[in-house]
Amino acid sequence: MTAIDHALFPAPEPRPVDRRAQGSWGRLALRVPVIGFLVIVVALPVGYLFFQAATQGWSSITNQLSQAQLWQAVWLSAKIALWAVPLNTISGVAAALLISKSRWAGTKVLGLLFDLPIALSPIILGIALYAAYSDLGWFGPFLARHGINLFSVPAMVLASCAMSLPYVLRSVLPVLEELGDEQEQAARTLGASAIRRFWTITLPTIRWGVLYGVALTLARVLGEYGAVLIVSGNQPGVSQSLSLYIGASYDTNNPKAALVAAVLLAAFSMVILVVLAVLKRREKRILVDQP
Repeated sequence: MTAIDHALFPAPEPRPVDRRAQGSWGRLALRVPVIGFLVIVVALPVGYLFFQAATQGWSSITNQLSQAQLWQAVWLSAKIALWAVPLNTISGVAAALLISKSRWAGTKVLGLLFDLPIALSPIILGIALYAAYSDLGWFGPFLARHGINLFSVPAMVLASCAMSLPYVLRSVLPVLEELGDEQEQAARTLGASAIRRFWTITLPTIRWGVLYGVALTLARVLGEYGAVLIVSGNQPGVSQSLSLYIGASYDTNNPKAALVAAVLLAAFSMVILVVLAVLKRREKRILVDQP
């Protein structure tokens, strides 16, 4: 075709591609399997749990809630959480600071040790704790000679700490790595001490990471079953947490008690996540409204 032919008979212009339509179809193709998977794995089972509890009738629910053994298990779970969550919060934040700000070669090993409970089965970790600290273990006789008895409630705290160890670290570490140390270096040149730099610069920046880590840790501590089952003895009213109470109720053919306790535990965990979501949205509004 000559130039004159091109001028007289121009080629048709290509039709513009509707990228918005392609994007919407792409997003839809991504959303459907993701949402469907979440519905099958989480939403339907949890929703059915609450539905089954509601069909028991109010009198049956109040009867189960009036059981002293249930509230003893709730109180024991709360006591374990009051110890395990602060311990893991302090150790997780300290480890995140060490890994993010230190060039020590051992930080990689430290991170792997914190992640080890994710790779290990709770049963394995419970057996390891029992083998190490029981009377038949390496350290049990030494502790016994000094009047220290880890079992059963102290061992439940140790097991809960071990199984929920990584959550605060993995929630805080990405924030610290993104933050860098420019602000702290500037504060150091102005004479601010390490404690003051932490309270005025680091902690306000990582507070939401800490809160999410605490929420995940609390939920894991309250729901832990395998490790605490090994080290607790599972004695009703003495060393039976709420998760152990649920398992024992099923084992003794008392599904109504297990169902009500499971709903109670699930509702408490959901409340924690909802409160965190509301607080985070409120902080975003405050930041947007600031001049």
